[in-house]
Amino acid sequence: MHEYNPSSWWGQCYGLGHVFWHDFGPLIHVEQCLNNTTYLSIIVDQVHPIMLMVYPNGYGFFQQNNAPCHCARIVQEWFQEHEGDFTLLRWPPQSPDLNPIEHLWDEVKRAIRQLVPQPSNLTELDSAIHQAWCQISRITFQHLVESMPRRIVVVLKAKGGPMKY
Repeated sequence: MHEYNPSSWWGQCYGLGHVFWHDFGPLIHVEQCLNNTTYLSIIVDQVHPIMLMVYPNGYGFFQQNNAPCHCARIVQEWFQEHEGDFTLLRWPPQSPDLNPIEHLWDEVKRAIRQLVPQPSNLTELDSAIHQAWCQISRITFQHLVESMPRRIVVVLKAKGGPMKY
């Protein structure tokens, strides 16, 4: 008998989320290890077309953290070649992760922890993640974005050190 532990599956269930001021975009499920070539193919095949559709005039902003696959040369070169399509927000190395989407992932995890019964396999977990993502309100995200100036002040006051916000 094998006991399933959903909390250990998070490392096996990757996803990229799209959030726009007025709506949530689709989750992109990634089944393999997220390295620079996998990440670039997701950007090229899925993120870029969505950004062009939602922001056809190039007014969209794309935020990522400083994960190694995000900082890879081939990824950075691709963003430079497509800089007119949307703005890639620059993030200093070793900076606190202020990306509002991290709080949304926490919401998803909390929703899944409350499920009874818990997902019993990766397919059920993937379905639960998508369902929880769709249940987050747009206002929740908008409040996170609106809190950015206050959170940045806290980061500056702590000189980049540990803080609560």
